[in-house]
Amino acid sequence: MLILSFEDNEEHIINNILSCLNEETEVLRQQIVNKRKLIFDGLRIDEYKRIVVREDNEIELTYTEFEILLLLAQNAGIVFSKEQIYNRVWKEPYFGDYNIVMSHIRNLREKIEDNPSKPMYIQTVWGVGYRFNKNLSSGL
Repeated sequence: MLILSFEDNEEHIINNILSCLNEETEVLRQQIVNKRKLIFDGLRIDEYKRIVVREDNEIELTYTEFEILLLLAQNAGIVFSKEQIYNRVWKEPYFGDYNIVMSHIRNLREKIEDNPSKPMYIQTVWGVGYRFNKNLSSGL
């Protein structure tokens, strides 16, 4: 058994050190939480809370829809093939069923876009795949 004892001035020093460590830990925690929030024109994505808000209305997404949106939004401007999306979201090898990815993209567009036939957020790169519009502002 180990017993620590402090003189009065030593205990004060230790308490100050612990207080500083607690404050620094809270600052780091807030930074991590804030990094998990993506804000675009009219669309907010909170990875930590798994919430998507479009024009002040919370949008209910399935697990898969949220994961696809998050993947594309975190990598705005980068084109992902259907195979890449499938591999990252489903976490299993892609077997060539294009319809499942296309179906989820279509459902996602119906939920987040003003005009799903002319999408602003999720863009199609014909013959290649999909990307999130890099021209929308992003920040905290």
